[in-house]
Amino acid sequence: MSAQKPREIAVRILNQHARGGLFLDSLLERELATHTLSPADRRLCQELVYGVVRWRATLDWLIARKTGDPPQPQRLQDILRLGLYQIFWLDRIPDHAAVHETVELTKRSGLAAQAGFVNAILRSYLREAGPTRKLLQDLQITAPHLGWSHPEWLVRRWLDRWGPDRTRQLLHWNNTPARNYGRVNHLKTSTADLLKRWRTTENVECDVFRRDWYDDELVYELRRHPPLHKMPSFQDGWFYVQDPSTLLAVWSLQVRPGLRVLDLCAAPGGKTTYIAQLMRNQGRILARDNDPERLEILRENCLRLGVTCAEIQTADAPLPDWARAGFDRVLVDAPCSNTGVLRRRVDLRWRLQGDDIQRMPATQLQLLRQAASHVRTGGLLVYSTCSLEPEENEQVVRAFLQTVPGFSLEHERILLPFVDAVDGAYVARLRRKS
Repeated sequence: MSAQKPREIAVRILNQHARGGLFLDSLLERELATHTLSPADRRLCQELVYGVVRWRATLDWLIARKTGDPPQPQRLQDILRLGLYQIFWLDRIPDHAAVHETVELTKRSGLAAQAGFVNAILRSYLREAGPTRKLLQDLQITAPHLGWSHPEWLVRRWLDRWGPDRTRQLLHWNNTPARNYGRVNHLKTSTADLLKRWRTTENVECDVFRRDWYDDELVYELRRHPPLHKMPSFQDGWFYVQDPSTLLAVWSLQVRPGLRVLDLCAAPGGKTTYIAQLMRNQGRILARDNDPERLEILRENCLRLGVTCAEIQTADAPLPDWARAGFDRVLVDAPCSNTGVLRRRVDLRWRLQGDDIQRMPATQLQLLRQAASHVRTGGLLVYSTCSLEPEENEQVVRAFLQTVPGFSLEHERILLPFVDAVDGAYVARLRRKS
């Protein structure tokens, strides 16, 4: 395989991403599916794509120092980003190789006339590598939105709320690669049997990951593993991949066998399938969502994981007869700005706009009110987001309590990456008294 291949694919993905449309994960998956790469080349391509998008603002600052404004044409800008990312963020690639491969990539990309320009900029930074690294460190203090490559408006919000030290911890968290976690699916296997299979036949290296909102031997950090979708234990439904933060909402539901549960925004199914697991498939779950494609993923996950107690339907479908009397538990995992999962959704920081945080609460409150009408007297209503923003969390719950009688707040918790070392999440549990 040519050393250029992963870089050529990376530039193609970055160029497509700049034009908008699909999310970065989807673009990467689609493009890699059309090429046969060695595992090492596949990892390099993923690292280059995610790294360049993650550090885009900082890379553009470096480019502008040498070229001025405005930015270069898109493909040339992406190539310069790629070269600088390899020099300043990828220690395992020798500097001379990073420059040579980037110059060759420029030629292969139909930009041969710009090869000397690219070479000059990269070699200039090689000569200034030490002082430049010091500049990058200083930038994280003096201009954190540039030094940590985040939107300035979002960094200002966080600085106002948490101050510089905690904000820098959050920015650092968002810029480190997300880890994979596997939740043991006790509907199909035991923890002991899954660990044995992982270690003896699938070459998985893992560590138990304990938190106070789920059972001790439930979640494992997967430190080394084959591609997840190719693992037989995954295909057989022995585990589900999800961040531990997502389990807090289900823990707050306090489900048990025999209950009737409504999961109002259920796709792709991580919470639905965990609810079924805690209920031991005894009882009934109505899983609804308004996205047909995501509902299909939910169906596939329920089938793979052996969930038999869930009925799946679109959000606008009539309730089945058995559900008309109401539910013991209702979960609203509301659509939100997703500011708690920027580490995991690498390109989201550049899609998010400040007015999203002002716009979302109206939809969230509407969903919460809709959900409330389905809760039986004495039942529980749980509201959750993966947002860190009070407008989407506490303020939505306070507005609900002020306008919908008969509910009281029993439990409220926010998970912060710089405190809990998991994705950000907010959960509130409300009980219907009358």
